[in-house]
Amino acid sequence: MTPMLPLFLRAACVCAMAFAAAPAGAQTAGAYPVRPVRIVVPFAPGGATDILARAIGQKLTEALGQPVIVDNRAGAGGNIGTDAVAKAAPDGYTLLMGGVGPNAINPALYPKLPYDPIRDFAPVALVATVANVLVLHPSVPATSVKQLVALARAQPGKLTHASSSIGSAGHLAGEMMKLMTGIEMVTVHYKGSAPALLDLMSGQADLMFDNLPACLPHIKSGKLKVIATSNAQRTSALPDLPTVAESGLPGFDAGSWFGILAPAGTPRDIIGRLNAPIVKSLATPELKERMSSQGAAPVGSTPEEFGQHIRAEVAKWSKVIKAAKIQLE
Repeated sequence: MTPMLPLFLRAACVCAMAFAAAPAGAQTAGAYPVRPVRIVVPFAPGGATDILARAIGQKLTEALGQPVIVDNRAGAGGNIGTDAVAKAAPDGYTLLMGGVGPNAINPALYPKLPYDPIRDFAPVALVATVANVLVLHPSVPATSVKQLVALARAQPGKLTHASSSIGSAGHLAGEMMKLMTGIEMVTVHYKGSAPALLDLMSGQADLMFDNLPACLPHIKSGKLKVIATSNAQRTSALPDLPTVAESGLPGFDAGSWFGILAPAGTPRDIIGRLNAPIVKSLATPELKERMSSQGAAPVGSTPEEFGQHIRAEVAKWSKVIKAAKIQLE
């Protein structure tokens, strides 16, 4: 650099070189966001993950001043979309609507998972929990968890437990119940919740753990009998419905949850800029009502709290999967 160059020009050159040498995340942190943000949903449109992502995306669009687009990348139990975010640039423009399946269950279920649920992600906020319920065919002579367990013990292997798929939250809730009580049930796996519920309502199966939004119409019509929620807390949609834990199995918690994550290495100030509007929006009556209609309970959390939650869930489901000897190739 020539000594004759004016001082202000030399200073400008130094700043430009420093900016060029800075990491990508540092470059984007100050002005973030300057372009659209994408939330990857690792499942098909229309499900709980997709619905919640669109609700949060709308609020983030308003708060950030940039479009927030939902990108559905379904496949392999949520692994394809989740892996895409794990390998995305850590600049805050690619986010994940994660959940209990891809981010807590699948790590123990798939022996060759292409991502690490702890190492490869930066938690942003726990968005919501969705109530899972234990429903029976009306002919099953039990109106409580205690009665159901007693019935299963009196008739080992006779009760049929319907599962929407191998490794689903409903499947593992049934396995957790088996492990905690020592009862024997025949688990039958289906290709989705809808065919499993159809067989349950027709009497081909006796019981099932499934999400409340899918079950509620059939509970109201009397085609299914609900005896408990598998979540740690009662659901506001059915406030008189006891939890499995308070029905004789303390510590039982097999609820579903959803939250926003970013690729590991995303700058902390970008995480903060995303967390604040998410938590604020979850406290609004509008979003509370919208989520409640889907059987979801808004949460909101700090990134650190969400990270602790994920680690606890990974440890919990790993124990259940190993004890039940469940594995997918």
